[in-house]
Amino acid sequence: MKRLVVAFGFLTRLPMPRVTMAPQGFAEAIRFYPIVGLTIGVLVAAAGWLGALVDPWTGACAALLAWTAVTGALHLDGLADLADGLGAAHGDRTRLLSVMADPHIGSFGVVAIAAQMIAKLVLLHAVGASGWWTIACVPFVARMGPLAWAVLLPPLRVGGLGAAIAGAVRTRDLIGWSMLLMLTCVAVPALLAAPLLVLGVAAWLRRTLGGVTGDAHGAGIEIVETGLLLALAIGGAVAGRLG
Repeated sequence: MKRLVVAFGFLTRLPMPRVTMAPQGFAEAIRFYPIVGLTIGVLVAAAGWLGALVDPWTGACAALLAWTAVTGALHLDGLADLADGLGAAHGDRTRLLSVMADPHIGSFGVVAIAAQMIAKLVLLHAVGASGWWTIACVPFVARMGPLAWAVLLPPLRVGGLGAAIAGAVRTRDLIGWSMLLMLTCVAVPALLAAPLLVLGVAAWLRRTLGGVTGDAHGAGIEIVETGLLLALAIGGAVAGRLG
């Protein structure tokens, strides 16, 4: 239970009781990330549904604001850091990691955040038109990504988040969450895009970074979320035309 509280405390801004835990326990909280994602998804979907009672774009805006508020823009920060690193590195991996470690945000990071927010707003509007409840699945599925990346990619920083969680994911964790993903895909077939997105991000991070960091985990979650929203939007559009 403590690990679940730690996972909520790290990934969200929801009020949580204070718990004391060793660094290894903090790393093992990654096993509960999808549960946190489902909670985030329910809150986002509820905000979107309520906003849509006024207007579809109001619903999309409400969902986006709820998404950003409940996560504290944690993963957007990782996306911005990765964008700054890629923009400034010019192929130099050492410089890329150095820029990513800089706490300041640059122009590439600002553009990446703006583009991500606009993309999510438009896609939330598109998906909300066919039903808000499916959006609850997006943060849930996207937070399975870090479990896979922790196994597939080597950590790049000693003492960083990527290194801390590298050995915390067990085989049974991957099997269990994969089975739940398959069940979710039965209800929402568009989520079959999830494995491709997660593996695609893993391959891209290996090629560009050579491994994974905490920022890369956050950026990966944002990329997978947007990809899943796009898959849902396309699926809804196809279903609407066939119907």
